[in-house]
Amino acid sequence: MYDNTCKFLIEQFAADFATWLLGEAVPLTELSPSELSLEPIRADALILLQSDSTILHLEFQTQPDPTMPFRMLDYAVRVYRKFPARNLQQTVMYLRRTTSDEVSKTCFDRLRTRHEFDVIRLWEQPVSQFLQFPGLLP
Repeated sequence: MYDNTCKFLIEQFAADFATWLLGEAVPLTELSPSELSLEPIRADALILLQSDSTILHLEFQTQPDPTMPFRMLDYAVRVYRKFPARNLQQTVMYLRRTTSDEVSKTCFDRLRTRHEFDVIRLWEQPVSQFLQFPGLLP
């Protein structure tokens, strides 16, 4: 249920999400996860949008996921391999309130490899920011 709703909102209101997450109204088009495939991507709520200079990767989660930091690194490497000149903005949005520490992790850090990404816990966001953009109201 959440996956289809989030995908619909992104497709219909990409400019609203871009303005909220990137800070500017960048025209974005959908990028198929299959374009990054080396092996199948677990595309539950993976959304990739692209402009000429930026790729916006949104991952919607209803439950904490201990594999999320590695998954974000994996997606980032795939994006870089296919589009080395584009900037990548990655955001995981947790939709349901939880007290799990997993929803606070913003990086993969192992040995000499470190990769950072953004995390938004919707229940911590001020309602006023969602009222600014029609696509963020739901």
